[in-house]
Amino acid sequence: MSIASQDAGIRTGRVARTFIYLVLLLFALFYLLPLYVMLVNSVKPLSEITGGGMMSLPQVWTLEPWAKAWSTAQIGVEPTGLRPYFWNSISMVVPAVAISTILGALNGYVLTKWRFRGDTILFGLMLFACFIPFQIVLIPMAAVLGTLGLSGTTAGLVLVHLVYGIGFSTLYFRNYYAVFPTELVRAAQIDGAGFFRIFWRILLPSSGPISVVCVIWQFTNIWNDFLFGASFASGDGAPMTVALNNLVQSSTGVKEYNVHFAGAILAALPTLLVYIVAGRYFVRGLMAGSVKG
Repeated sequence: MSIASQDAGIRTGRVARTFIYLVLLLFALFYLLPLYVMLVNSVKPLSEITGGGMMSLPQVWTLEPWAKAWSTAQIGVEPTGLRPYFWNSISMVVPAVAISTILGALNGYVLTKWRFRGDTILFGLMLFACFIPFQIVLIPMAAVLGTLGLSGTTAGLVLVHLVYGIGFSTLYFRNYYAVFPTELVRAAQIDGAGFFRIFWRILLPSSGPISVVCVIWQFTNIWNDFLFGASFASGDGAPMTVALNNLVQSSTGVKEYNVHFAGAILAALPTLLVYIVAGRYFVRGLMAGSVKG
């Protein structure tokens, strides 16, 4: 191949890469446009939004909409803001994620290293439960929560999300543990280690990547859930997503779009921070799970 042909091929490759990067940049800008609109309008006075449009930068910068959404916005009757509902969501997400992750790890451990008759059928039923639509279980779940005395409580929401999350967490850990050296488990048994000691000392310390995947997945799903929160919680026990909906619906007369945008960002901020902090570990955990599965 001549030098001229090589140079032409290099130039063609550069043009192709440049075109691909421009297309990707265009899609990225299009994807980030709603976030730009929310951020810009959350620091504008309402008069600039109604008079000057939503795309322009603010002439007067203000954090009053954020303060109003957080602590003084009208929700229902009393001006309480999103702050108490934020802590409701924290109280719901943390135990639900922690318990479902631990139980998923135990299930994955049992289904791969302590095989028993019917374990494949049990695992299949757990996977089937992951794909049952939420709407189908609303009435049975409401009956169960009523029987347990957990209707309208944060503890009831923890139970609901725990039940729905065990199937996914079991899937993650079961695939991750599938090719974990069984010889290590057998050697620990010979040395006298019991069921839980093997789990805590051998399997769990090596489960960092898949644990991150499970935590991020569960945290995102539970925090962003609206259907279960609206169905099984009420009043002061509502989670953040329900409170955000009430914030938007409670505006009478002129819609306070700047407050609504600020409230939406506050509601989405925890999941965004989780992905920023642990996003690379999420990808690594998915890759590790796919290889091990």
